Amino acid sequence: MASPITEPNHSAAPILDAQRQSRRTVLMGCPVDLLTSAALLQELSQVIDSQSGPKVIQFINANKIAQVSNDSDMARIMKKADYVLTDGQPLLPMARLLGVKVPERIDGIGLMGKLLKLADERRYSVYLLGAKQEVLDTCVAKIRKQFPNLRIAGSRNGYFSEKETPGVVANIRAAKPDLLFLGMGSPMKERFADRYAAELGAGVIQGVGGSFDVMADLVKRAPVWVQRIGMEWLFRVIQEPRRMFWRYTTTNATCLSVFGRAFFLRLAGRR
Repeated sequence: MASPITEPNHSAAPILDAQRQSRRTVLMGCPVDLLTSAALLQELSQVIDSQSGPKVIQFINANKIAQVSNDSDMARIMKKADYVLTDGQPLLPMARLLGVKVPERIDGIGLMGKLLKLADERRYSVYLLGAKQEVLDTCVAKIRKQFPNLRIAGSRNGYFSEKETPGVVANIRAAKPDLLFLGMGSPMKERFADRYAAELGAGVIQGVGGSFDVMADLVKRAPVWVQRIGMEWLFRVIQEPRRMFWRYTTTNATCLSVFGRAFFLRLAGRR
């Protein structure tokens, strides 16, 4: 671990818990933390340096809004998370219409890049779990080249059985990473982080979905202007139509339905 302290320092925990209560609100049935990326990085540095983790980062987008509306366990996982950040760009104007002012979009791969830069500056250790082995190897090599001062505590592909899971968790715990990135799909990454957070021995745990594929240059990310107009999902559908078309069709429809109900209730409450 980056800090020389051998035992966790929990003196920072009450401060961070109080901060969470002051910044957290509810958006379409999902908790969300109203944070800027600068404030978030400052808090996460404090978590790692004080060894007051584990802290689990989750994200909301249209897909997650749909999952939470249909799955009480996912709703519980999101409520329990230490950080819930607004990933989906279309959620920002929806939030404004519902009276919630989200400071900025903080997306998974963008945050991962910022945390890798922070790890490089402060010599934090990193563990990567997920993706196919060849993708993972390429991703690790690129990270080593771009961020030579961070330490790779370990890596493991995401193809393991339920029977193998305790061994995977034990290996991560033995590596003692400051940062653990989960390159898994949803809801697997959310459930894995929630179930094993206390056993993993990581300071900060973040699900990053398909970010390893993007970092390995196997999947192209949408241009910034496409992201800003909220059409990144369409860019992904064009790249992977068989896998993404039905997912976005159904989840976007569910999210719009949830938003419609919430907006109607807000209007009705004003009368």
